[in-house]
Amino acid sequence: MEIVEDSAVRFQCPTDVAQDITKYIKKSEVISSSNDIADVVVYWGLEEMQRLARLTPSTIKVPSPIERDYKWPGLYTPMDHQRDTARFLTLHRRAFCFNEAGTGKTSSVIWAADYLMSQGKIKRMLVVCPLSIMQAAWQSDFFKTAMHRTVGIAHGSAEKRRKVFDEKTDVVIINYDGIEIVEKEIKLGGFDLVVVDEANYVKTVSTRRWKALNRVVTPSTWLWLMTGTPAAQSPADAYGLARLVNPASVPKYAGTFKDMVMQKVSQFTWVPRFNAQDIVFKTLQPAIRYTKDECLDLPDVLYTTREVPLTPQQEKYYKQVKKDWYMETSGEEVTVVNAGVMLTKLLQVSAGSIYSNTKGVIEFDVSNRMTALKEIIDEASHKVIVFCPFRHSIELIMTELRKNNITCDTIHGDVTMHKRTEIFKNFQESKDPQVLVIQPQSASHGVTLHAANVVVFWSPVMSVETYIQCCARMDRAGQKNKMTVVHLQGSPVETRIYKMLQNKIDTHTKLVDLYKEELADA
Repeated sequence: MEIVEDSAVRFQCPTDVAQDITKYIKKSEVISSSNDIADVVVYWGLEEMQRLARLTPSTIKVPSPIERDYKWPGLYTPMDHQRDTARFLTLHRRAFCFNEAGTGKTSSVIWAADYLMSQGKIKRMLVVCPLSIMQAAWQSDFFKTAMHRTVGIAHGSAEKRRKVFDEKTDVVIINYDGIEIVEKEIKLGGFDLVVVDEANYVKTVSTRRWKALNRVVTPSTWLWLMTGTPAAQSPADAYGLARLVNPASVPKYAGTFKDMVMQKVSQFTWVPRFNAQDIVFKTLQPAIRYTKDECLDLPDVLYTTREVPLTPQQEKYYKQVKKDWYMETSGEEVTVVNAGVMLTKLLQVSAGSIYSNTKGVIEFDVSNRMTALKEIIDEASHKVIVFCPFRHSIELIMTELRKNNITCDTIHGDVTMHKRTEIFKNFQESKDPQVLVIQPQSASHGVTLHAANVVVFWSPVMSVETYIQCCARMDRAGQKNKMTVVHLQGSPVETRIYKMLQNKIDTHTKLVDLYKEELADA
């Protein structure tokens, strides 16, 4: 397509398509035609381009006036793939964004929504996402990308959630399980754009989450579903997503669709049909997808943070540790040793287990942290490495992942060198394990693990050198993919340590300062 004098789009298409275009788009005309091919001109306006996108094949890249009219606000200049994603979304009332995790699709969605708001096409936006990214991803990115928009976080009690909706902010962010609680407020809230992040949460039509979302979305609602891994577990998973975005593309019943894409080979075993991939592709349209490797303007390693609030049990014990330690050391000189002991205990509480004074182990509810980890694994395009400094927490992670049918193995101080070599070889060369959970001290040097392109820090390490070496496990010769490093943080001490590590400040030299900052928060 060619843009003529910044006011019209000129292109060639089959004559029958041209007839539909001139019929449904008033500001359009056929300039010439021959051999069943027509030369068409369409006015370059938003509504006209939206209609043109519906009338032309998905292979044709229809331009959007966002490319001409929008100033792209925010702290950062959008990358080419972000501009293209925003362009695509402005043209489709119902659409999928399948950009891989780490490509900056959240900002793309925000820019697209902000542009539509500025054009009066939408008035209010609802973001539905997992609890762990409500603030860390969405609220944070709104502040960086469209800080002129007002944003409310609907979380907590029903009363607190309702109050947020009453404030009439431009954007409300809510977690999946919160929709039912304030369903009435959502329906009356004037939300003409609903964005669903990590949409695999609503892939099954029989779940309460899917049904609640379906009830608050009307035929006139703009609806964008986001996930980096569409139908990752089974082609049948595409059904629930399609029923929300494009119900006409799938049969009325999920079982019928399953028969289309899956074949039963035994009483309990189904396998994908030979054409399942093609059916899923056609079903999940209109869609845009960028992988990290396709985004040439992305950095080789992307560092990101996931907020994982301490559970009430962790929060209680975290405060108790600080209180007890303050009482024990009151009036004494703060040393590196006692500062390090307290900070380690706080990190252990945050990570899920602590060794008591009686040499026993106290385990904590780490459901928030575990949920975030499983989300990251689900979104990953390759294998995942998880670093955790504490042995007992490693066992907790392994047990929970295996319980969820995620293949994993562990490396820690008690694993023999022979066994470590075997585990590393399997991770690099075999399909399983999908996840490797490592105690940093056991594999910080000399190990190449480029089968993974995502590193997750379950808890921070205390050494800059160890941190850099951990991140380098996948950044070695042979690595062909863009990489992501994720920090899971839920406590103040974790936030402080991650900040120091990223600034290459060795925490060992700042233990007393960290200690005093923690006690000051008590």
